[in-house]
Amino acid sequence: METSLDSIHLLVNKVKEEMFSRVKSEHLQSFVSPSAYDTAWVAMIPHPVEHNTPLFKGCLEWLVDNQHEEGCWGESIVDLPTIDALPTTIACMAVLQKWGLGAKNIEKGLNFIQANMVEMLHDHGPHLPRWFSIVFPAAIELAESSGLELQFSDQTKSLIADISDRREKIISMEKIVDKWQNLPLLAYLETFQSTKYHVDQETITKHLSEDGSLFQSPAATAQAYMSTGNQKCLEYLNSLVEKCPNRVPQKYPMDKELVELSMVDQVQRLGLSEYFSDEIDYILRKVYRSYKVQEYSPKDNGTMAEKLYKDSLAFRLFRMHGYNICPSTFCWFLQDDEILHHLEHNYGQFTSLLYSVYKATDVIFFEETEVHEARSFSRKMLQKISATKNIHYDNVVIFPNLLQMICEELSTPWIARLEHLDQRRWIEQNKEGPLWIGKASFYRLSCVHNMDLMQLALQNYKFKQLIYQNELEELKRWSKKWGLTEMGFGREKTLYCYFAI
Repeated sequence: METSLDSIHLLVNKVKEEMFSRVKSEHLQSFVSPSAYDTAWVAMIPHPVEHNTPLFKGCLEWLVDNQHEEGCWGESIVDLPTIDALPTTIACMAVLQKWGLGAKNIEKGLNFIQANMVEMLHDHGPHLPRWFSIVFPAAIELAESSGLELQFSDQTKSLIADISDRREKIISMEKIVDKWQNLPLLAYLETFQSTKYHVDQETITKHLSEDGSLFQSPAATAQAYMSTGNQKCLEYLNSLVEKCPNRVPQKYPMDKELVELSMVDQVQRLGLSEYFSDEIDYILRKVYRSYKVQEYSPKDNGTMAEKLYKDSLAFRLFRMHGYNICPSTFCWFLQDDEILHHLEHNYGQFTSLLYSVYKATDVIFFEETEVHEARSFSRKMLQKISATKNIHYDNVVIFPNLLQMICEELSTPWIARLEHLDQRRWIEQNKEGPLWIGKASFYRLSCVHNMDLMQLALQNYKFKQLIYQNELEELKRWSKKWGLTEMGFGREKTLYCYFAI
């Protein structure tokens, strides 16, 4: 047992050094996996003097060196490419073609597209996400304009035409800047260059952030710079490549508080909070101060889904740690009929969000009607999702086995479950790790799915299990010694009593 405890402490120190030291040094961006799609668009920018060479040559070289063995770029689930691999791979091939580099990479990419496109599009069918309908047709048009020869069968052409029609409907129906329901169309500026919808320089410049980015999107900002030559955009891109050498994330800067809260949540649900109590307290105190400031000067950053997911996660963690937090921290969505209507009619797109809201309501104080309403609403939506027995896609994060997690949550209240068994289920269900939804690609947070962290969780669970087993054997021995097992007037419930305690 001492050997097991020594091994656990070694892993604890390693995780503290790898993960929590970055929190205090504010290097949270390094937890975010790179986006090949956005890296390709940054690599698309020509040098202002030497027009035949890329401004960020390192990004181009990173694309050449980081193509997957099967020929694609992008993330995967259980070793299978995700749907974002299609537009990402096409965009990567287009930029390599533009600069006359990576002929073998392009060949492998074309083979991947040829072999997998129809099956991948069919698998998602009518449930393709909005972002894909915007990005995918534009990626094909970009490739064709760069001189790539994409050969499609009539069946494939028909599928592409349907997705293109969907894109036209989205663009014609939505405003160029939509504050809440979806990521603004202007955040997809790079996709507009091949459409009839022209975005003028004044509109682009008007919506630039203080840091020079266009909605914190590297791809959109790269196109904004190429369209306007705005120096603030260039400063943002230079800063980005300096902080993330040669490979850029799908969003910069990331919401640091969401990354930190997700880290704390993962550590707790894996049953490891006892080893990181100081680090958890440091993060929660810092984020709590930020939330108290926002009560007086609220910030409208991100989409409705991102904000509500983060707010409900923060509320649950604050409540569980004894912070004085107001229900309006996450119940604000109940006051907006437009948001409620959107959630009710598109609940399948917000499964992880509704799951987060429901879990946030586990600790309800007397007469907190808002929290009761939020629980009732989210439970009703989750029951509908559970009844369909299928989750097509999500707008926030894809958890492995989320449907199973929802069924367990609905069937047995949190207060009635054994924490140790909850931790075991979480370890078993998160071997693959969650996949977060970006603007046009998926990404992972290494602080949430860290191999050392998962190994620590497994060893810690086995160590605790051994303690519990020894305790139970000792209790059984004691029960037998004092004759409790031989009583004739009642049932002997040693095991039941141990679990109850």
